[in-house]
Amino acid sequence: MAPKFSFRSLCPSVRRTDADAAVSRPPAEALRRARSLKLLLKLHWISSAVCLLGMLLFSFTGITLNHAAQIEAKPVTQHRTAMLPAELLQRLQQDEQSSTTVPPELAAWAASTWHVGLDDAAGEWSADELYIPLPRPGGDAWLRVGLVDGDVEYERTDRGWISWLNDLHKGRHTGTAWSWFIDLFAVGCLLFSLTGLLILKAHAAQRLSTWPLVGLGVIVPVLIALLFIH
Repeated sequence: MAPKFSFRSLCPSVRRTDADAAVSRPPAEALRRARSLKLLLKLHWISSAVCLLGMLLFSFTGITLNHAAQIEAKPVTQHRTAMLPAELLQRLQQDEQSSTTVPPELAAWAASTWHVGLDDAAGEWSADELYIPLPRPGGDAWLRVGLVDGDVEYERTDRGWISWLNDLHKGRHTGTAWSWFIDLFAVGCLLFSLTGLLILKAHAAQRLSTWPLVGLGVIVPVLIALLFIH
């Protein structure tokens, strides 16, 4: 009886059994781990890209704050005086002094006279004056209105750009928008750190120095805090 002819008999290299196909397919667990690692890498680089400028800023200002005594600041102070218009002075004298709100007429006058914004400021009333503190990052400012004579004083102090960056680091007088940015930046840094730790875990079997280095990074600050901070 003649042997059965087939195309596969002429081309052994293209033969493929069900067993061979099963061996060549990666197991489901390996696919799941590969997908998880790919997702971690994606989250890691996205969080690092979003937080890049913030990490540079907070790292630099961490150094400047730690050496604030060695970094000499040279404050620049501007002092200005003016007389309040009689109509506006009369309006302030009749105003309700229990309120901390700055009258809009005074805010408009300060903006047109000295380009000073008082819209979000709060005033401190007394019998003979209205004092308006104007704290700001990297300096300070205030405005005083004499309720008897109408004399107005404005003073602004600028301590330099390093002081300004330091105040951004501390969130000092930076407003609601910057406060939200700090919170979101902190969340991004947590995501960056945790995904980095999980990526280290995934590669730890091939890199024997992974956990000793991670342990060193944890133990050293803890020891310094326990032994040298009192």
